[in-house]
Amino acid sequence: MFAAPGNAGTATRGTNWPISATDGKALLARALEERIDLVVLGPETSIAAGVADRLRDAKIPVFGPGRAAGRLESSKIFAKRFMDRHGIPTAKARVVHSLASAEKVLADWRGACVVKADGLAAGKGVVVAPDAQNALAVLREWYGSGGVPGGGSDVLLEEKLEGREISVFAIGDGSRFVPIGSACDYKRAGDGDTGPNTGGMGAYSPPAGFPADLEAIVSERILAPVARGLAADRERYLGVLYCGLMWTSRGPYVIEFNVRFGDPETQVLMPRVQGDFARLLKTAADGKLDESAASIAGDACVGVVLASADYPRAGTPLKGLSADVSLPEGRVAFWGASTLREGVVDAGGGRVLTVTALGADVAEARANAYGAVDALAHRIGSGVSLSYRSDIAKLSPR
Repeated sequence: MFAAPGNAGTATRGTNWPISATDGKALLARALEERIDLVVLGPETSIAAGVADRLRDAKIPVFGPGRAAGRLESSKIFAKRFMDRHGIPTAKARVVHSLASAEKVLADWRGACVVKADGLAAGKGVVVAPDAQNALAVLREWYGSGGVPGGGSDVLLEEKLEGREISVFAIGDGSRFVPIGSACDYKRAGDGDTGPNTGGMGAYSPPAGFPADLEAIVSERILAPVARGLAADRERYLGVLYCGLMWTSRGPYVIEFNVRFGDPETQVLMPRVQGDFARLLKTAADGKLDESAASIAGDACVGVVLASADYPRAGTPLKGLSADVSLPEGRVAFWGASTLREGVVDAGGGRVLTVTALGADVAEARANAYGAVDALAHRIGSGVSLSYRSDIAKLSPR
């Protein structure tokens, strides 16, 4: 197994390549040299850069969509128009291209407003404003010296949906999407869902408090229309579709699509996998998904993110961390952006490590995860302050 550019964790499981995930030319040359059987695209930037298209042109199997279909994530406006065109339930929205056009739209806006930059912004392009006045303040900053996150000038102004968030993963083989699991994450930095939004401070799977047939409902209302829409647009989608949903009183509505496995939700899904997951992905990449290759076990998994103390405001790099993340069976630690040299880890800052644990149910998995966090936090930090939420998967009685 090879990873580009990889991190401290992948260095212990395979070989890291010092190649940018967006450098299609260099990745193709190395893939041909190593006679790679399957490429699984991770970062959204890699998909937006058209790496899948370059590799497929060279007859290398790729699990991940091409640049065109990848716009479901790389352009919020493209995704919104795609959903509107193909009858996929989503929030009502307006597109603006300047501060002046935003002021006209917001003059008659009622209630909360979700402000979304159109392009990829590394999790920094969405702000939930409580009212039009606060939304306008965000846009004045974006269109002023700050610049619109991700570049460009296009912004989506969206109604705020009410309900519970859930993430559903599905595998696409070019003709259909098959759901493979779901999870709930915690985006706010502090306990009790306080503080700024982050890329995710933890997650658990399977979700609690949703309909038992949630995957069937999502398949009918979301996945099947997406497949029909892509076919109508003559796009062949080979890869995972991550559906970020709001479960409302009217059922699931799409908040966003991701065209790759996202963390920390994926990190609590993978420990539950049984069977040959590589074969599942390979058969999808070949256009003939073998659903029997792998499945999701009935046990639960909880993941807790350990982050640098200033995350998400800065994410100061941390150097000289201990590489000792040995854990008992059923617990797995996933490194974030990091490098491993002679048994010492340098982390890029932000989310440093995600500690996951299995259990018979969410409560047991949560106890196991926090037990592992307690065992690792000080040792990994080597005197450096790492922050984490204490209420991940602490479910309210229903």
